[in-house]
Amino acid sequence: MVYRHCDQTLCMVTAVIAIHLVVNDPDQAASWYTEVLGAEETSRLTLPDGRTLTVELLLDNTSLAVAGEMPDRGLRTPAALGGSPAALHLQVSDIDSAWARALQAGATVFEPVHDAFWGDRTGQFLDPSGHRWALDQHVRDVPSEEIAALAAQLFSGSATR
Repeated sequence: MVYRHCDQTLCMVTAVIAIHLVVNDPDQAASWYTEVLGAEETSRLTLPDGRTLTVELLLDNTSLAVAGEMPDRGLRTPAALGGSPAALHLQVSDIDSAWARALQAGATVFEPVHDAFWGDRTGQFLDPSGHRWALDQHVRDVPSEEIAALAAQLFSGSATR
């Protein structure tokens, strides 16, 4: 979605990405994302037989829809596919409490919480359907030159902009 707002002197365009995740069970996933990540349910599509097709959530200003697997249509969870190369990053104000909430609700640690060279305290986990989430709490501003030098050191190569 792209929103355009114009007044007499200025036009501002804001692009918003909407995410659609395939999950094990849309009802359980919606509850999990609500309890763990603070999402709010905005709508739900239920089939005549009572099964939930899709639950739409709002996570901060991001639209997040969850739907169950349909292998015959090619819709599979990352867990069913052996993992995902993508991570969904979520800024939080208190990473330690958000992290504890995720683990208590059944998340699996992918990368433990640590202080990253770019100035965030960050950690990654897999949700029950195998989607990888990164929680990020900004703790300090780091000049871009320092980030490049630390990245080059960490990855034993040269970093460029």
